[in-house]
Parts: sequence; C-alpha cells; structure tokens
Amino acid sequence: MNTLRRSAALLALSAGTLACLPALAADELHYNQISLRAEVSQEVARDLMIVTLYTEEQNTDPAKLAADISTTMNKALGQARQVKDITLRQGSRNSFPIYDAKGQKITGWRERAELRLESSNFAALSKLTGELLTDLKMGGMDFAIATPTRKASEDALLKEAVGAFKARAQLATDALGGKGYKIVNLNLNSNGYPQPYLRAPMMMKAAGMDAAPVTPEVEAGTSKVSMTADGSIEVLMP
Repeated sequence: MNTLRRSAALLALSAGTLACLPALAADELHYNQISLRAEVSQEVARDLMIVTLYTEEQNTDPAKLAADISTTMNKALGQARQVKDITLRQGSRNSFPIYDAKGQKITGWRERAELRLESSNFAALSKLTGELLTDLKMGGMDFAIATPTRKASEDALLKEAVGAFKARAQLATDALGGKGYKIVNLNLNSNGYPQPYLRAPMMMKAAGMDAAPVTPEVEAGTSKVSMTADGSIEVLMP
C-alpha cells in the first residue's frame, strides 16, 4: 500500500513538472526585447480667442449696488447675443464689505461680475470687445487651441508617431542583425496642448466713455504640440 502511494505521488509530481514546461517555454520566447521611444511634434495655431470682461462698483446700499451691476451685465449680454459665432459664459460674481479705517464698521459694499466670451472668429470678437469696453473693463484676453483643431492635430501626430516608432524599430533590428521584429507593446501619449495663453489686461486699450470703441489688436500665435510613442519590440534573429 505504501509503495502504491509513493508511486502515485511521483506520478503527480512528474505530471506537474510537465505542465510547467509550456509556461517556461513561453517565458523563454521573450528574448532580444528592446525598449524604444519616438517623438514627433508640430506647431498648431491657437484658433480660439477667449476674452474676460468685468464690471466692478461700490455703494453703501447693497441692493442698489446689485441692481446696478445686473443692469450693466444685462446690457452687455444683450449686445453680445446679437453677434454670431460668440459663446457667452457668465463668470464669477462676488460682493464683499468695505470697512472703516479701524476695520470694525462696514461703510459700504463692493461687487464684481465677470463675462467670458469665446470665439474662433477673431475679428467679430475683437470688434465686440471694443464695443463692450465702453461699459466694462478688460480682465484678460486668452488664446487656446479649439477642440476640433486639437483632435485633428492629435490624429495626424498619432500616425506620424507610429511611423517614427516603426522606423526606429527597424533601425534597431538592422543594427542587431535581426531578420525582423514584433511589437510587444506600444503606448501613445500627446502633450503640449497648453492652457490658454494670457495677454495681460494692461496691454489692451480700453475705449473712453466719450470716444469711439477701440478694437483690440490680437496676435494668437502657435503652440508646439507633440506625440510620443513608447514601447518595446522583440527582435527575431536568423
């Protein structure tokens, strides 16, 4: 009986060892692997203009102050809605107390409200901005890459990055004297799409109350964007 048990144990051990052989063989196939990285880039035009305007006033009567701010903002919104291809977004609106010199007694209130305008039509938005500057103040002018433009550039760069990775893979294969290669893994990542480029408010010319509206001059520029291809290949030797 003991002999039979020992034989069964040996058979089980042998079977387990044989079962591991395919796994070991599979592991041994992963030789001559090389990690590679390729990067491509291009200059992409910032084709989205973002303007932030605001009004700020103070008054001893908070209700009167809020009404005045609302009147100014409603007028600006009415003007902006008349212009095509302009996206309107109302920004933050905050009010806070004004204290006396000792910081103990409230002597008045100050309120500020913002209006954000976005458009790929620079001429239309510049003209509208100049008109709105008769009642509002310039908070800032930004330039960014519009979503459709970003997607299009990503698609183009993706193809270029894959092509660059294949070229480097072939170069490495030739250097090692291989007969070919297989891609083991490949990761594609885009970067360089910046946050909007801020043009400081002091560079903008505001129109005077008794003067004709001044259209701000704009120069959006470009941003360098890139796509990287990181991965590894297995070189097939002769």
